[in-house]
Order: sequence, then structure tokens, then C-alpha cells
Amino acid sequence: ISPVPPYSREQPIFTTRAHVFQIDPSTKKNWVPASKQAVTVSYFYDSTRNSYRIISVDGAKVIINSTITPNMTFTKTSQKFGQWADSRANTVFGLGFPSEQQLTKFAEKFQEVKEAAKLARDRSQEKIETSSNHSQESGRETPSSTRASSVNGTDDEKASHSGPAEAHLKSENDKLKIALAQSSSNVKKWETELQTLRESNARLTTALQESAASIEHWKKQFSACKEENDQLRSKIEELEEQCNEINKEKERNAQLSRRLQELETELQDKELELEELRKQGEIIPQLMSECESVSQQLQAAEKKNNDLEEKVRTLRTEVEESKHRQTNLKTELKNFLDVLDGKIDELHDFRQGLSKLGVDN
Repeated sequence: ISPVPPYSREQPIFTTRAHVFQIDPSTKKNWVPASKQAVTVSYFYDSTRNSYRIISVDGAKVIINSTITPNMTFTKTSQKFGQWADSRANTVFGLGFPSEQQLTKFAEKFQEVKEAAKLARDRSQEKIETSSNHSQESGRETPSSTRASSVNGTDDEKASHSGPAEAHLKSENDKLKIALAQSSSNVKKWETELQTLRESNARLTTALQESAASIEHWKKQFSACKEENDQLRSKIEELEEQCNEINKEKERNAQLSRRLQELETELQDKELELEELRKQGEIIPQLMSECESVSQQLQAAEKKNNDLEEKVRTLRTEVEESKHRQTNLKTELKNFLDVLDGKIDELHDFRQGLSKLGVDN
């Protein structure tokens, strides 16, 4: 069988791209890459042989040449990886697809091709059984005619034999020999088929064990990847926390930068004030002399103020004494006025008396 079908009798019916792997023949557990990159993987149909094959070529190298049989099974071991065992090639093929959708399409096509191969096998077995039945019927007819010719032979043939009983025994013996030969042929045929089935069963068992080992291997790898993923997630969370801390630190640094600028501005203002104070400090001696003179004037003013306060106290005392005298004078004046009023009343009465006396006179 040519690995790459150059003839028109074998045509591609489905094509995809995938990474090709084969099981490691030494360990029967690990996968060995059969291609450095994704290659074309195609289903081919041979109309002459009524068979299906999966073929993949990497450059000039044939990496997959697997004839599909009804006993094969395509297994999805992950979302993007699938495998099947080929007992004729004594290996297990694995395909890694870019997406789960492509893997699903390939698996569905594998099931269709498998069903078509099973149907073709059943039809071929029906043809073989039909031809075998025809051959058995022809074989059965031959001894019957021999028997008929023996029984219904000429008188000379009858005379050449011991009797009709021996002729009957001979025909029965011939029939038994033919049946025995056919039975032996059928036994050999079924033994061959049984041996083939046993070998196929052993290969399938080995492939199944390899698949189970591969599944365990992928499960371990999946667990390791999951643990690594969990570690990466925790690391990402730590990095996010660190980033948040860095952002907060940046904000604090920005606030400190703004505060530093404000302090620098205040420092410049203070320097200006200091410069003004220095300029003012240059006139301090003059101010001190002026302050001394002002102090002397203040002391003189305070002395004058004390004298004035003493005078004010004296004047206040005199005012108080004057007020007291005025009060006494007011009292005496009031008493005098009262007395004067009394005297005036007396004079008025006296005048009235005089006027009355004058009138009387």
C-alpha cells in the first residue's frame, strides 16, 4: 500500500491540521512528537478495496498510515487531544488540535468511517458465506450423482461388485470423506480466524493498557498543571497586592512631592522674610538709640504723669473738701432761708397788722 495515494482510486474525504504524536515504544507511557509543527491529517477512501485510511505526511516523511477497522476506537483524553490504537502498526497515535471544535469534528468523522468500514466488512463476509454455501452445495451434489451412478449403474458394473450393500457402503464412505475434508477445512479456517481474533484482542488489550497508562500520565500532568495553575494564581494575587501597594506608595510619593513643593515655596517665602528681617536688623542700632531716647522721654513723661497724678489727687481732695464745704454752706443757706422765710412771714404779718391799724386809725 502506497503511503501517499497518488492514484485516483483513493481520494481524501476529510482534512484537518494537528500536531502528531506516537506512544514511546520503550516506556509505552510517554508521548513522542512525530512532527515539529502542525501538519495536515486526512481521511482517504479506497473505492477499489472499499477501505479507509488516515494519512499524514511531514515533508517527505510519512508519520501516519493507519487503516481504519471496526475494532478501532478514537478516545478524547482532553479538550484538545485525542488518540487511537493501531494494532497493525503496533502503536498508538495521538493528535493535538488547536481547538475543541476541530477535535470534535475529527472524532465524529472517525466514527462515521468506522461504521462504514464495519458495513463493508459485513458485506464482504456475506459474500464469502454465500460463495462458501454455493461450494458446499456443489460438493454435496457430486457424491449424490456418484451414488446415483453407482446405484443405477449398468449390469456389468453391478456384476463387478460383491453386491448392492458394498456399493452403498462405498458411497456413504465417500460422502463421509468429503464431509470430513470440508470439516477439516472449516476447522482450519476458524482456527485461523480465532488466532487472528486472539492476536487482535491481545493487541487491543495492550493498546487499552497503554491508553489507560497514557490517561493516568495525562491525569498526573493535568494535576501538576492544575497545581502549577493554582500556584500561578496565588502568585498573581500576590503580585496584584504588590501592585496595589506600589500604587498606594506612588500616591503617597505624589502627596509627598506636592508637600515638598509647598514646603519649598514656604521656604522661599521664609527666606524673603528673613532677608527683610536682615535689612531691618541693619537699622536696629538706630532704632535702639531712638528707643533709648524714647525711654528717657517716657520716664520723664511718667515722672510728669506722677506729678500730675499727685496734683490731681490734691485737687480731688480739695474738690472733696470744697464739695463738703458747699454741702455745709447749702445746709446753712437752707437753714438761713428757712429762718429768713419765717422772718419774712413775721414781717408780712407785722405789716398787715400795721396796715390794719392804719385803717382803723
